[in-house]
Amino acid sequence: MTIDILDSEHEQVLFCHDEASGLRAIIAIHSTALGPALGGTRFHPYVDTAAAVDDVLNLSRGMTYKAALAGLDLGGGKAVILGDPHTGKSEALLRAYGRFVESLGGRYVTACDVGTTSFDMDVIARECSHVTGRTVAHGGAGDSSVLTAYGVFQGMRAAAEATWGTTSLQGRRVGVVGVGKVGRHLVGHLVSDGADVVVTDVWQPALERVRDEFPSVAVVASAAAMLDESLDVYAPCALGGALDDEVVDRLTAEVVCGAANNQLAHPGIEKALEGRGILYAPDYCVNAGGLIQVADEFEGFSFERAQQQASGIFDTTRAVFEAARSDSVPPAVAADRLAERRIREIGRLRSVWLPH
Repeated sequence: MTIDILDSEHEQVLFCHDEASGLRAIIAIHSTALGPALGGTRFHPYVDTAAAVDDVLNLSRGMTYKAALAGLDLGGGKAVILGDPHTGKSEALLRAYGRFVESLGGRYVTACDVGTTSFDMDVIARECSHVTGRTVAHGGAGDSSVLTAYGVFQGMRAAAEATWGTTSLQGRRVGVVGVGKVGRHLVGHLVSDGADVVVTDVWQPALERVRDEFPSVAVVASAAAMLDESLDVYAPCALGGALDDEVVDRLTAEVVCGAANNQLAHPGIEKALEGRGILYAPDYCVNAGGLIQVADEFEGFSFERAQQQASGIFDTTRAVFEAARSDSVPPAVAADRLAERRIREIGRLRSVWLPH
């Protein structure tokens, strides 16, 4: 196994191992040009270490662009814990992980992600002061999936405006792949707006919960079956790499807008989407609501203030589409250019952020 960490553009990658608790984790700091690197901790049963490294490097890079495009004074980082969160999570493991985060002195600030919760952040915070997304009882913002879903919905409204001339999803058929924490909240926004929603998920309890909460929602057996549906909007809300060549070839939707990170399976997919006339709302643009929510904790959390800022995702997404049209490039390229411009223009004079 060869992992070319030193060939990456990341500032720092930390491998963490605690024998007593069984912790195996990786923390990746992509950039601190705009401030400390904030990004969630993903707890996932990766097939091997190489897969975990690949994921954490891609996710942390995405966080840099997400924070920059959202107008936050934060850099990009991410962490992954290798293992099954349903069977491998323990207080000892989380506290050991917290000590590794603390050792970075504030260069990396952690939060929730797939496989971790606000309650886990409370445990990590017993060993570490660089934690956001804590429970409301401990002064935190609580579940960041609330504003993540809200932001995706705002991005979808902007995509609807660009495609059909209206910001409403009423009467549009929207396929949501993955109805976990974020997907379930997104379904709620769509149903309230009058959309015709169809969902799928690999975890049956998630589907049952959505079906109980929203009886009008239709269910299909799998992500592959979703591609056979006649859709207006395709919303990937599970893990990354959802948009590969086969998916793009089979999509019936005119818009792709979802909560999953790193949706494009490889470079060039954005051009394939454009070639088929499908408008892609860049993932890190529309799913920044959760980052906005946990970042607000730095000022003493106010849900109203964070929601107001997350509402701006509509205007940011609209600006991405306008830049794409103006420059004759796919929206994914336009989003990257806008983020990179802010990093260049607003980035601090020092290339590496160090705690004061």
